[in-house]
Amino acid sequence: MDRIDLDAIVTQYHLNQHPFYQAWRAGTLPRAALAAYAADYAPFVASIASGWRTLGELEHARLEGEHARLWSRFRDAVGTPTVPACEEARALVAEAESCFTDRVEAIGALHAFEAQQPSTARSKLDGLREHYALEGESTEYFRIHADDYEERDRLLALAEDLSPDERIRAAGACERTCKAMWRALDGVLASFPDACAVAAL
Repeated sequence: MDRIDLDAIVTQYHLNQHPFYQAWRAGTLPRAALAAYAADYAPFVASIASGWRTLGELEHARLEGEHARLWSRFRDAVGTPTVPACEEARALVAEAESCFTDRVEAIGALHAFEAQQPSTARSKLDGLREHYALEGESTEYFRIHADDYEERDRLLALAEDLSPDERIRAAGACERTCKAMWRALDGVLASFPDACAVAAL
């Protein structure tokens, strides 16, 4: 599995093309939707460390634990959600946790997240600053990930050492995780029909 193959999977489901993130960047996403997203996505963010531990990257796993705490600052800043956690977000966590028990699938699943996080973090950071008056500690999670492709490059290097059969498995895990992340945003957005209408314009 080479760089083009893995990145092509991510491009097909890139979250910056999702109506939720488009509304975020435009400043038309209700703050309540941000609160729901921050709460629903927190368990997935917290799960990332276990994927890196499976790869034997213990220092990186420790850093991901710190990043989960930074996510909590963002979650606290946008407030308490007014809607229940969506089923699709829970399904995302289940998919990730399943992939993270296997080294090969962990490479693919982590790539689905890490390869697009630099650009999604940049767009979300810009949206928070421009439209939601959030700065400082509340946006630190996005600031440190914006435009940082180190994790993606590390995963691509690990993927290069996989056998052909392992590469197929990694690609499958990458695609399943991409789809699960997309559906998680679908689930959050479905609770805010007005945001759906604005995002579709």
